[in-house]
Amino acid sequence: MDLVALQSLLDNTSFLVLFLTMLIYWGGAAFPNLPILSSLGTIGMAIANLCMATLLGARWLEAGYFPLSNLYESLFFLAWGVTTMHLVAEWMSRSRWVGVITAPVAMGITAFAALTLPAEMQNSAPLVPALKSNWLMMHVSVMMISYSALMVGSLLAIAFLIVTKGQKVELRGSSVGNGSYRLRKNSEPETVPNVNAVAFQKPSFEGNTAVLTQPNLENLTTTSLSPQMLSLADTLDNISYRIIGLGFPLLTIGIIAGAVWANEAWGSYWSWDPKETWAMITWLVFAAYLHARITRGWQGRQPAIIAAAGFFVVWICYLGVNILGKGLHSYGWFF
Repeated sequence: MDLVALQSLLDNTSFLVLFLTMLIYWGGAAFPNLPILSSLGTIGMAIANLCMATLLGARWLEAGYFPLSNLYESLFFLAWGVTTMHLVAEWMSRSRWVGVITAPVAMGITAFAALTLPAEMQNSAPLVPALKSNWLMMHVSVMMISYSALMVGSLLAIAFLIVTKGQKVELRGSSVGNGSYRLRKNSEPETVPNVNAVAFQKPSFEGNTAVLTQPNLENLTTTSLSPQMLSLADTLDNISYRIIGLGFPLLTIGIIAGAVWANEAWGSYWSWDPKETWAMITWLVFAAYLHARITRGWQGRQPAIIAAAGFFVVWICYLGVNILGKGLHSYGWFF
């Protein structure tokens, strides 16, 4: 079997399948009365995921080392991770809207790797001495999977901001509480159980008493969003939190593994290399997000803004630093 030809076929197939899948998800959003489009989108994502997994496996057999040594391999591993996290998020949410925002990103990554990178950057090459270590699989793979999870979680937070049109709504407790709704006055929470409402703004108060006398919430000022959009916003907020909660421990493990490997390779656990510095910045951004949700009880727009900023921070850490071609992590990329 010609593994090189198989890789070339699989990378182009992955791009084509993801491009069609993106169109299917967008069509499902435009025509919600066609549920079959949602099923086709999920199937497309699964096929693309399998194609990229096979590509990476063929690359591993051909080169004899774990395929994470250059930008081409790294991009396809990232795209595989994004599609995997997409499938997890879609399974958790049962919402076709997840693919509307994740499919274009996965397609863009594969397009950049398969269609933009020159042939010499796509070919496998012998490992440089610094990468000849068992830590390559441990550190780099965990970091890449964490990037994938954090990207998908951040994309869902961006989708939440788009769906809510920047409005400040109160959602069901996805990180604190047991599903009741939170009303705030002077930073003090009031719990109002109501199974019919999905989200609402602050009620009016008379003295220290919240005006909430009707079970249909007639005395509350509601948002201009439809119940369907509010339900979707609640789902996106919840799943975004869960996926980021999965990616953050992986990022922590990856950074620790990288520090151990750095001590073996360079004689120091931490060198303030640009890659290390931005990995720490990424960790701090998502630590702030989780702290705001778990400790402060934030939900909705405020933590979503932090997560949206985290999306760009992840890209700077993963790709932007390497464009500079400086630091200990610059080998095998652009320069």
